[in-house]
Amino acid sequence: MKYENISKGSFIDRPNRFIAQVEIQEPGNIRQECVHVKNTGRCRELLLPGAEVYMEKILSGHRKTGYDLIGIKKGEVLVNIDSNAPNKAVYEWLQSGVLFKDVTLIKPEAVFGNSRLDFYVETKDRRIFLEVKGVTLEKQGVALFPDAPTKRAVKHAKELIRAVQEGYESYILFVIQMKGIRCFSPNQDTQPEFADILRTARRAGVRILAYDCLVTQNSMELSEPVPVILKQDRLPDAFLLERIADLLLAWYDKNRRVLPWREEPTPYRVWVSEIMLQQTRVEAVKPYFLRFMEELPDIGALAQAEEDTFLKLWEGLGYYSRVRNLHKAAVQIMENYGGQMPGDYRELQKLQGIGSYTAGAIASIAFGQAVPAVDGNVLRVISRLLADDGDISDPAVKRKMEERLLPVMPKDRPGDFNQALMDLGATVCLANGMPKCRECPWEGLCRTNAEKAWLQYPKKSGKKPRKTEQKTVLVIRDKSCVALRKRPAHGLLAGLYEFPTLDGHATREETLCWLKRQGVHAVRIERLSDAKHIFTHIEWQMIGYCVWVDELEPMKKDKELLFVEPAQTQARYPIPSAFAVYSRYLEIRTGSEKIKDMEEGRDR
Repeated sequence: MKYENISKGSFIDRPNRFIAQVEIQEPGNIRQECVHVKNTGRCRELLLPGAEVYMEKILSGHRKTGYDLIGIKKGEVLVNIDSNAPNKAVYEWLQSGVLFKDVTLIKPEAVFGNSRLDFYVETKDRRIFLEVKGVTLEKQGVALFPDAPTKRAVKHAKELIRAVQEGYESYILFVIQMKGIRCFSPNQDTQPEFADILRTARRAGVRILAYDCLVTQNSMELSEPVPVILKQDRLPDAFLLERIADLLLAWYDKNRRVLPWREEPTPYRVWVSEIMLQQTRVEAVKPYFLRFMEELPDIGALAQAEEDTFLKLWEGLGYYSRVRNLHKAAVQIMENYGGQMPGDYRELQKLQGIGSYTAGAIASIAFGQAVPAVDGNVLRVISRLLADDGDISDPAVKRKMEERLLPVMPKDRPGDFNQALMDLGATVCLANGMPKCRECPWEGLCRTNAEKAWLQYPKKSGKKPRKTEQKTVLVIRDKSCVALRKRPAHGLLAGLYEFPTLDGHATREETLCWLKRQGVHAVRIERLSDAKHIFTHIEWQMIGYCVWVDELEPMKKDKELLFVEPAQTQARYPIPSAFAVYSRYLEIRTGSEKIKDMEEGRDR
């Protein structure tokens, strides 16, 4: 269908449902006019001050307004808002024989039961009722109807169900008066009754169709079929994932966290930060990261560092195999890559301690490669978006998630995309408690939000029960020194320093016997506080004794023991935070405590 005498203007306001004030912009003639709004109940979200609008000049002299408002620009999309246009376009379409072949009769406004339906159509062997609904409301690529409750639409759907029961074919055709739409869905929030009757109608045999339209300033015609998704249908996964990038990056640009490694995202800084962030909160990592960069500013410095040096810098962060792997990988880079971190995703995975997630983070953030970085945050966020039943502790589910995200990653901002997913999981789509769905850029897309099923996703199999071990920690000291032991090079807390520790909960008498076997006599023994420390798969339940001896010399026959002044532990001997309770008795500050002191401005 075509229009004549089209003028362009700018929307000012809408005094009532029927009238809009518009500034008309014609060559040499800019003026304000009152124009007729035929689409009285819709388009509130389109008619915004300054919106670009199009009007058809009406030549009839019997009206107070000389124009009809027919089109509005929404971003780059032109939306037709003429309430008469859908029926006119469908009439022309029916005449062309696109929908029904061999049409012998097209009768507009045909009565059936207590309703006047838009069209009755006959072919050589078919009798058809067709109801047309114009759609101008769009949210995140989904066309929605209605945008205001309509009893008439519900009544028409019921009449069409009756028509099917009486042997007619029945159709509801949603004419989406714009392009760029991915699917149509009834507006459940505005009128649940219409969504319900539409589902009932489809089950009864009424065919539900939706078509988008080619819209220009002076024409509108039906174009392509659009998927119809009712509430109980699920939008295809691919549809949801194709929509996430633009919404996510727009949110990230406004809400991104300012983090020290982001402000200077060199490959080394990204790598170290990502390793630190595994199993550790962002706020806890910040001071560790800054101190690590100050002491070991580049790959070469890390590769040359002694074990006690990098372990001391890591003291209190836990999961010490991470820093050992950092050191091993730094040596690899120096030996195999000329001291330069490789920029290829697959090459990165050849380095010690770098898996698919860390490789994806480095490759995308530092080198601009469009590869996903899927960690626990990302698994949770995407699982909730898709209401995915996969067990996120299963490596196969993670690989599938990576495959799903790869084709939707923006080629121009892959690092921002991955970091935005991380931020969304860390600040909005929270792991514990209710997610902040109203702050989420995907609120309208998320299946879990739509189904109010936040506690059901993500799916994760239960952890195996932790093994419990009982320990007795001995703080053995003389006038100047304390005994420490270096743990084995492999296994839990490998290479770190601890107080001599006995398996089981030893009594005072058992402890004194053990000391006697070491050749020392306890001058005084004092029971210390109990403590508990939880590792990934093990829980230590500890009791402790502080033991004063005349001299530590007899214990030096044990080659695993060291005898150091307490102050030396601050700079040289990394003691894990598992022993923090017992370190305090010597005023030794473990790594996590020292970082806290730094944050609070204390110098201990």
